[in-house]
Amino acid sequence: MVTGGDDKKVNMWAVGKSAAILNLSGHQSPVECVTFDAAEEVVVAGAASGTIKLWDLEEAKVVRTLTGHRSNCISVDFHPFGEFFASGSLDTNLKVWDIRRKGCITTYKGHTKGITQVRFSPDGRWVVSGGEDSVVKLWDLTAGKMMTEFKQHEGPIRAIEFHPYEFLMATGSQDRTVKFWDLESFDMVASAGPDSTAVRAVAFAPDGQHLLSATPDHLK
Repeated sequence: MVTGGDDKKVNMWAVGKSAAILNLSGHQSPVECVTFDAAEEVVVAGAASGTIKLWDLEEAKVVRTLTGHRSNCISVDFHPFGEFFASGSLDTNLKVWDIRRKGCITTYKGHTKGITQVRFSPDGRWVVSGGEDSVVKLWDLTAGKMMTEFKQHEGPIRAIEFHPYEFLMATGSQDRTVKFWDLESFDMVASAGPDSTAVRAVAFAPDGQHLLSATPDHLK
């Protein structure tokens, strides 16, 4: 497991051990988001400054420092196959970065407020962004444009998760609901809640039969 914090560091942890097994430093501002690549050989972390850094875990050193966001980088996600990752920022921009080219290859604009969540689809064809504007947008990577948007939430988007093998997506929001979207028809097919407090995270079980949602005070 990997975490980032206000101490400007990225820490890696092993289940069952109380102390971090690796400390990665380099950011000059609090770390807002962090994730592994698919092979778990690289970690990418976005900071409050908007700067993004990549670490090689074997060498435990920074291998890329990427700039371009004008405000806090709140969410990052690696493409499931290629040498790419996406980042979302409070500057309202979604960026896709090519690690090999060492830079941003695409910037998607459309949100009216900051982006809080970004996720690639499991097949790598799409990237989805959710924002403080309560809107979820689905972008086609090949066409380089937005395919559709979902506006049924009534609060900032806090979580986006794809079903492991069906064309289904779940989103969680500050509006205390979890909504489910059919990715063939692009219709909302179900809504759960409202809960007692805002939904902060959602995760499908590996078999796709259940969804776990987290709020500040409980799991469901």
